[in-house]
Amino acid sequence: MNQTYQPKATGQKKVFKYKGLEVFTKTHSYIPVSLFIATGIFLSVYALNRNILTGTELLITYFSGLLAFTFVEYMVHRFVFHMTLTTTIRKKIQYLFHGVHHEYPRDKDRLAMPPLASIALAVLTFGLINLVLGRWSYGFVAGFLNGYALYLFVHYIVHAWKMPQNSFKTLWLYHNIHHYQDENVAFGVSSHLWDKVFGTLPDKKTGKTKK
Repeated sequence: MNQTYQPKATGQKKVFKYKGLEVFTKTHSYIPVSLFIATGIFLSVYALNRNILTGTELLITYFSGLLAFTFVEYMVHRFVFHMTLTTTIRKKIQYLFHGVHHEYPRDKDRLAMPPLASIALAVLTFGLINLVLGRWSYGFVAGFLNGYALYLFVHYIVHAWKMPQNSFKTLWLYHNIHHYQDENVAFGVSSHLWDKVFGTLPDKKTGKTKK
């Protein structure tokens, strides 16, 4: 983004004038997390019970989907949620999708995409991947959706829970740098793999990327 939002310590943004529309912008993260964990398990069990995939094939495609999601997570966060704000329309879209979260990072009701939008996106994802991968899509989409569930869970806890004093604290440290120091680094939330690959992983102490 070429606009830095000053994070508010408390409060919640009213996105639409009509209360009826506001409802569709909010959800508790545990709802989509539970939904996509269950969907991933269902697809895996279904594929095995119907002999669509062998156990080995399921494992390979599942973890391929999980890895693929971490890449999509990084790319969407970096290039869609933090798109260059060259037009008024881009500014409005970016603010609705992500800017409001940067302005009110402690708003627990807007840490995840609302269920209706999430379900529609999941159905579309499965349909498109199924066209390309055929029977392999069951394992791949199961891993992909479980990766999304993991992302939502991690995103929720780094905003809602106190930072632990163990190896997991890096999740909090990097995401706090992204929100409160430099929004152009640390785009990975559930994984920092692609930040390392593309050079956007900041130093934990300084918040700056290594040259």
